[in-house]
Amino acid sequence: MQADNQTAPEAEAPVENPEIAKENATPEAAAELDPWEQLEAEAAKWKDLSLRTAAEMDNLRKRTAREREEAVRYSNQRLLEELLPVIDNFEMGMQAAAQDTSSMIYIGMDMVRRQLNEFLSSQGVEELVASGAFDPNLHDAVAQEESAEIKEGDIIRVTRRGFKLRDRLLRPASVVVSKAPTAAEGGVD
Repeated sequence: MQADNQTAPEAEAPVENPEIAKENATPEAAAELDPWEQLEAEAAKWKDLSLRTAAEMDNLRKRTAREREEAVRYSNQRLLEELLPVIDNFEMGMQAAAQDTSSMIYIGMDMVRRQLNEFLSSQGVEELVASGAFDPNLHDAVAQEESAEIKEGDIIRVTRRGFKLRDRLLRPASVVVSKAPTAAEGGVD
């Protein structure tokens, strides 16, 4: 009975890998394990935060500069929008005065029209081309007329000029658009 005399070997405690032990350790235990690694982790966290903050500040600086440039570039947009109806009325006066192109009134109004056009050009205002195909981004269709000569969807005439300020639409051109003629039903006797 030798087997009875022998004692069973005690179960040995498993030896843990120190790296796994650090990962599974609670924060209090981690603080006790290695303060140097804890400091390195905190430094990495603050470094990441500072890099993110610097990137956010750089983006804010760029966005602010872009918004400032745009504000300067389009600062007079409202004034120009309010000036356009005055120019429209002036153009109607020019049409009436054009009956006698040798009159002093017409000559004076023509000089004012040239000055207005120069002013608008210096401010970056351009007249929209309102011919060819209708473009809803640039034109405002106020009516449709039947036309056999002009292709359907093309502009027949402009009722109010349109303008853009640099690359921004200031006012769409009001236009009359062609449509296909309808077949006459029944003849008139």
